[in-house]
Amino acid sequence: MTGKIKSILWATDFSKESVAALDYAGYMAQHLGADIMALHVIPDFAPALYESRGVVVAELIKKQEKSRELALKKLEKISGQKGIKFSRVIVENGSAGSKIPEVAEKEKCQLVVLGRTGLSALEKILLGSVASRVLRKAKVPVLVVPGKKKTPEIKNILVPTDFSDAEERERDYAWWLASTLKANLTLIYILELYDFKFSPEEVKKMMDEALERLKKRKRRKTDFEVKEVVVRDLNAAAGIVTYAARHKMDLILMSTCVSPLERFFLGSTTEKVVSYSTVPVLALPAVYCKK
Repeated sequence: MTGKIKSILWATDFSKESVAALDYAGYMAQHLGADIMALHVIPDFAPALYESRGVVVAELIKKQEKSRELALKKLEKISGQKGIKFSRVIVENGSAGSKIPEVAEKEKCQLVVLGRTGLSALEKILLGSVASRVLRKAKVPVLVVPGKKKTPEIKNILVPTDFSDAEERERDYAWWLASTLKANLTLIYILELYDFKFSPEEVKKMMDEALERLKKRKRRKTDFEVKEVVVRDLNAAAGIVTYAARHKMDLILMSTCVSPLERFFLGSTTEKVVSYSTVPVLALPAVYCKK
């Protein structure tokens, strides 16, 4: 299921974060030998508005066409500024959360790259950000970039593990990416203690057992460094985000393999990591977990 990445879809709403995400799309394209498609989604009007008088509908269509022309000009300008030639430029109408995965599948892209640009606080609570909706619907890996703090460089990749049966495919992808980018891997297990009380001796024993189990996992010959670590934290998302920041990881790679019920009501650990991480997160879709 690793395959090759030959086509990258960069989705933008022209925010600073989405433009910063283009730098990562360019980095990946350069190292993976891929091309980049650019996508901008113009929010569509409510269906009820199209049932209005003809003159109103004509005005709505006119406004959308103007937005389309403006978007194309912006994309052309960005292309020149970044020195990146897009293989294709696409401007669509609709909901970004739905259109981005739809276009990625239609155009046979193997990676989606976008900025972590959310909606209002109320919309986040009720609907989730565009990035969250893309994570839930995409059938290909999604790279979510929180913002640009430095020139993109991926030399240290953090890969969380939970000892599930599905994680082997996640690790296969991590191995392939690390080898291709010439990056090092850190496999991490978070010992979730929540607010339960344990003695220092009990905690140490649990951490030692988890580390031993982690190191017993099947290994292979590599041309990069692989490290296993176990840390304790209140929950997995907090532990992953904290470790990545403290140890200056360049990328977090994890899957979105959770039950539909958990994803609907609570949000997956991956979505929580995406929300709070200060480094980019490459999320593998649920299809990568299937045998």
